Amino acid sequence: MTLNEYMLMRPLKSEDMKRYWELAYKESNPEWKKWDAPYYEHQALPYESFLKDVSNHYMEQQDVFGLFVDNILIGTVSYYWEHEPSNWLETGIIIYDSSKWNEGYGTPFLKAWITHLFETLPLVRVGFTTWSGNMRMMRLGDKLGMTLEARLRKCRLYQGTYYDSIRYGVLREEWNNI
Repeated sequence: MTLNEYMLMRPLKSEDMKRYWELAYKESNPEWKKWDAPYYEHQALPYESFLKDVSNHYMEQQDVFGLFVDNILIGTVSYYWEHEPSNWLETGIIIYDSSKWNEGYGTPFLKAWITHLFETLPLVRVGFTTWSGNMRMMRLGDKLGMTLEARLRKCRLYQGTYYDSIRYGVLREEWNNI
C-alpha cells in the first residue's frame, strides 16, 4: 500500500530479510529497543540463525508489514490477537532506523495500518499498549485521535524505575469519523 510517492507499506519478502536482520536482530543493544518495551530482554542473532529460525515468521505474513521510505526498509507495523474469538487485537509500530525518527513517518504509517486493519478484518476496536517512558508513542496515539483507555500505574520496572503501562484504543465508528 503506497502512502505517497516515497512511502510504501507491504508484506516483507525474502529480499528484505538481510536489511530487517540488520535493523532488528544484528545488535544486542539497539537504540530502538530503549523505547520498545525495554523491560523485555532482546537478543542479537547471527544472520544464519535468524534466517533459519526466525525469518519465516515475518516473510509474506498478513500480521506484519514492512515500512519503506525511498524503497529502503525502516521499520514494521504489526498486530497480534489479544483474544481472537472476540476480534480483539493490538497493533504496533517500530521504526528501527533511528535516523528516521522525528521525521513524521510514524503517523501516516500507523494511520494507514489501522485503516487497513479495519478494512480487512471484522474488528470493532484497534488498540496498542506502550509504556510511560515512550512519549513519542503516546503522542502518536493522541495525534491519531485514539483514546487513552487505561493507565496501569507503576507496573513496568526498567533500570530501577517504575513506569506506567499505557493503553490506547479506537473504535471503528470513531476511526471512520477521524
